[in-house]
Amino acid sequence: MPGRNDLQLDTIVPLKAQNAGLFISRGSAHHPTRVLGNHELILVKQGELDMFEDEQTFCLRAGQTLHLWPGRRHGSTKPMPPNLRFYWIHFDLVFDTSVEALRAIDQLAPTVNIPQVAQLAEPERLERLFLTFLEDQETSKLNPFSANLLTLLMLNEVAHAHELKTEIHDSVSVVATWANTYVMMNYDRPISTRSVAEALGFNADYLGRIYRQAYGQTLTEAIHLRRVKVACKYLLDSKTTIQQIAQKCGYTDPDYFRRIFRRYMQVSPNDYRAEFSHLHVNTL
Repeated sequence: MPGRNDLQLDTIVPLKAQNAGLFISRGSAHHPTRVLGNHELILVKQGELDMFEDEQTFCLRAGQTLHLWPGRRHGSTKPMPPNLRFYWIHFDLVFDTSVEALRAIDQLAPTVNIPQVAQLAEPERLERLFLTFLEDQETSKLNPFSANLLTLLMLNEVAHAHELKTEIHDSVSVVATWANTYVMMNYDRPISTRSVAEALGFNADYLGRIYRQAYGQTLTEAIHLRRVKVACKYLLDSKTTIQQIAQKCGYTDPDYFRRIFRRYMQVSPNDYRAEFSHLHVNTL
């Protein structure tokens, strides 16, 4: 559902790009308080940007965008930190009778929603468009058609920020599921977060982070929990020794296995066996 301050943009409506730039803070200056006659799109590259627009306040971090409306008073709410960098571009929406007539003929012209504040899943995509605009602007290669098209592409990146984020979240969930399946199938081998990551072709820190995000625990914890769960089943068989169970569950050191088992089950393997081996247990 579009927000009250979101920009509903008909792609049939012509854009008129103005100018753009990269702001680099050198100290603790304030963003000027002003009212502009055109729209402004900001992409924070580094640091934090604290802004207001009329009665609203915003605290923007790297990878976030802000759309400022024409005719509204805006400025900074606190001094800008020395590490702040952000891209900005001004643009207008041009309405005329020919556009209105064309919209009446073509009811299929797509409309995109530009949220006032967006968290980009891939901010580097928008940054590349800004860099292209700025490079052509500085070398006088930027003609009006290219400027308007680049601006429309920038706004399209912001409009689809949620979709991109959802796609990335889905792919992250898939990778976490792969890791979990690998642990379920290879718990009896000498595996670790690093070896699981290498087997799946990912960086160990990255894989560990997304696994915890998906399952609420670390990969190391998942490995131990899987092994302890299997060990509980083996312990119900009084003929299997603790050393054999440790080996079957991927532990080369029985004492280490005992410590891990006690950590997760609050009892020793022998005490667990003594308490539960006489029970009739059904498993699915």
